[in-house]
Amino acid sequence: MTRTHVQCNVNGDEVDFLTDPAESLLNALRDQLGLLGVKEGCGTGDCGACSIMLDDAVTCACLVFAAEAERSTIVTIEGLADADKLHPLQQCFLEGAALQCGVCTPGFLIAAKALLDRNPDPTETEVRYALAGNLCRCTGYDKIIRSVLAAAEEMRNDHGVSL
Repeated sequence: MTRTHVQCNVNGDEVDFLTDPAESLLNALRDQLGLLGVKEGCGTGDCGACSIMLDDAVTCACLVFAAEAERSTIVTIEGLADADKLHPLQQCFLEGAALQCGVCTPGFLIAAKALLDRNPDPTETEVRYALAGNLCRCTGYDKIIRSVLAAAEEMRNDHGVSL
């Protein structure tokens, strides 16, 4: 079987790997690059557990062939923290008890970060719409929504933005 060489940027690092034509980006990230934070939930793009940022767009990695990542920029949950310091979203999820089993958490965090990158002061409704592609079977959504709003406030305050 022919394998394709892929070069891309993942979490700020230039990486390259070989992939089979039918391999999903989800499987390549987990199996070849060891990024186990990208979770497989449904395998059909319905749950959001495998959400990543692919060239600044929230994308379900299970729906993308790994070969399509050529020359792209990818951010996974492993790329959110700054060395040993959690991203404010991660910290607020912990403090707000917005996670239980952890399967959906990386996808929620990626989608929330994408929202806050483009809208640092979202309403509750805007948060709910931004996270609508992510499913959780454990926590319900209230703690997740509250945690995203708390992180947004913290991030605005840290950047000296008064709204």
